[in-house]
Amino acid sequence: MEFGTYISLGLYFVAMLGIGLYAYRTNEESASGYLLGGRKLSAPVTALSAGASDMSGWMLMGVPGAMYVSGASSLWIVFGLCIGAWFNYLLIAPRLRVFTEVANDAITLPDFFENRFFDNSHVLRIVASVVIIIFFTIYTSSGVVAGGKLFESSFGLSYHWGVLITAGVVVAYTLVGGFMAVSLTDFIQGCIMFIALILVPTVVIFELGGVNQTLGALSDINPNLLKLFTDAATGEALGIIAIISLMSWGLGYFGQPHIIVRFMAINSVKQIPAARRIGMTWMVVSLFGAAMTGLFGLAYVTQTNAAIEDGETIFIILSQLLFHPLIGGFLLAAILAAIMSTISSQLLVTSSSLTRDIYVSFLHKDASEKHQVLIGRVSVLVVAIVAVLLAFGENKTILSLVSNAWAGFGAAFGPLILFTLFWQGMTQKAAIAGILSGAITVLIWIYAPLGENGASLSATLYEIIPGFIISSIVIMTVGKLTAAENKDITTLFDEYKRQLKNTDFGNE
Repeated sequence: MEFGTYISLGLYFVAMLGIGLYAYRTNEESASGYLLGGRKLSAPVTALSAGASDMSGWMLMGVPGAMYVSGASSLWIVFGLCIGAWFNYLLIAPRLRVFTEVANDAITLPDFFENRFFDNSHVLRIVASVVIIIFFTIYTSSGVVAGGKLFESSFGLSYHWGVLITAGVVVAYTLVGGFMAVSLTDFIQGCIMFIALILVPTVVIFELGGVNQTLGALSDINPNLLKLFTDAATGEALGIIAIISLMSWGLGYFGQPHIIVRFMAINSVKQIPAARRIGMTWMVVSLFGAAMTGLFGLAYVTQTNAAIEDGETIFIILSQLLFHPLIGGFLLAAILAAIMSTISSQLLVTSSSLTRDIYVSFLHKDASEKHQVLIGRVSVLVVAIVAVLLAFGENKTILSLVSNAWAGFGAAFGPLILFTLFWQGMTQKAAIAGILSGAITVLIWIYAPLGENGASLSATLYEIIPGFIISSIVIMTVGKLTAAENKDITTLFDEYKRQLKNTDFGNE
């Protein structure tokens, strides 16, 4: 590794820690300030923070790796994600921003659910918190796995040291600066990722002599690489079920706490249309740049006989082969940016749940604002340690770890949030039943040997689809059966609709 690369990465680390310190000095010392940034995010910061926290190391490693192995057929994931994100901005963002403030200024999702349904038993808060803690611990571990792979393949460090360094830097700025530090670093990291994902595939095309030559090289390797409806790895045609499974990643957006919490934190509903335009432009360019990095990278390493053992490291290999060490360091920083932006967001959401939904609700109801901030910081550290220990275990692919957690959240919270925002008849019991049925369906689909030859059902159909469908059916059924318990909600829902109408967010 060249000295210039270390300089670039060193500057990146200093910048992230500096932002954490800045946020610490400017943030209000309160639970809302630490966990939600005081609802002060601008449209650009909201958009890039949502995007960067969404697109973890799997965008710069997992997506290129999938394209490297399976070819253009993996683009169905990209199509599904773009459609899902657009609907998330359109349907969820404005309504959640208004309703969480109306519902006693809720600053976490379990907080919102409890206030929305007047759940004095706290059962709904507990169920939602447990799901968040379990799936986010898995999700966070996928990020540190990506960090471990990066340091192992790029710096010659052991995988375990890579995991520790990645987690250590993220914990440092998240612990100190809270939500504002996470959002500001996400903004910077999103800019870095955007530039990198335009730069790398463009340079590869020039190195190969142009677009036509690049496509020709891919066709010579395997004609199926350029076919949307054929898996290049197996040569088999994609059926409708396979395409639906790939595109169904977009369903997950409605239930991702670390993404939709950005909508709760934006300064005003009026800024959401601008955030949507910025966010979607960033996402489309970045995702297709990541996909082309994997596809064009395959053509490059084949023509140059470059050594590569893991398709998920193609971005790393290209950054080392094609660029000056200073720029190569910047590109490696882009991977770290993708990894760290998501880990920090997930750590903070899990910390928020542990602090507000477990500690304050059940252990210390009279905790002061400063005490809650302290517990939040301790929770960040604890969750990070557990995620690191998980990353030290079985080393799965990044995309498989992310897909499991993504499906878990999408099925457990996606239908619940949609029904909560759109259906006045939604009840507390329907909410609990929806969370449990969605999460349990996903776990059964992943781990139960119910498929052919004892395989899991997820090999046939992505688990988010049955989880989302079953959760929706359960919510509607239980909601109608328990409609008599819905009297107290009418006044709150009417106020939510009144304020939503007054925002006039639909007239852009």
